Amino acid sequence: MRIGELAGRAGVSVRALRYYEEQNLLTSERSPSGQRHYPESAVERVQLIQQLYAAGLASRSIVGLMPCVVTGEVAPELLERLEAERDRIDAQISGLARTRDKLDGIITLADASARAGRPCPH
Repeated sequence: MRIGELAGRAGVSVRALRYYEEQNLLTSERSPSGQRHYPESAVERVQLIQQLYAAGLASRSIVGLMPCVVTGEVAPELLERLEAERDRIDAQISGLARTRDKLDGIITLADASARAGRPCPH
């Protein structure tokens, strides 16, 4: 598939795909006219890259991880980094859950105040 189709199917910009190629996260074949062509598997790969970026991983970490995704094998030194990233993400999730719970409490209080005809104090 061509770059525009991949961008549409993966939900990213063409510019993002070019950046992924620059960072060695994604590869394409080139047609004689220079157009990029990607395999069907590129959609899932781009979505994984997006998820890893959204989780806060840097390009350098993702580049090191991608061969492991393909082969299923992880070098011991990379495994330690991945475990540290996982622990960081777990801590972030816990913090977000606490923030959500606080917001839920505020919403509940505001809703109760509104039902009682009292405005919520600012």
